[in-house]
Amino acid sequence: MSMVTLQTETPKGAVAAPTVPAAPPSPILTADGESDGTKSIRLTVRALKRIRVAMAKEGITPNAGGLRVGITGGGCSGLSYSIKFDTQPRERDRVYAFPQTHLDPTLTEAPPIRLFVDPKSFIYLSGMILDYEETLMRQGFNFINPHSTKSCGCGSSFST
Repeated sequence: MSMVTLQTETPKGAVAAPTVPAAPPSPILTADGESDGTKSIRLTVRALKRIRVAMAKEGITPNAGGLRVGITGGGCSGLSYSIKFDTQPRERDRVYAFPQTHLDPTLTEAPPIRLFVDPKSFIYLSGMILDYEETLMRQGFNFINPHSTKSCGCGSSFST
């Protein structure tokens, strides 16, 4: 039987690995017309900024489309998150509009960035916060979902 011990201090003569500070928390935004956000979908400023950058990169203006957030069956834990650009909301979609003034106060005339959520997905995503993280180990959207009881190691699927 082998035994593993944890070392709590740097041995004499060795150089300690530099620590990478955690990203500061990003303010959480509630869409226009929504109350405190407990039943709506909210974004962090980092996520809103990343969505705007990705839309510009894809040549999609906020007037011409938005980000569709949803769930699909499958994945390690049963349900998987889906995220893609869409040109228009569907008939029964919930539409969340986030003003660009959160990113730059001078953008008062800029159209809001929109999120589209279908009714089936909303059941699983209500109250969720969409964040974006960029670390040495991971880069991507992070779904902070109050309905998730179990998720896989990569965080792309969950169960309720």
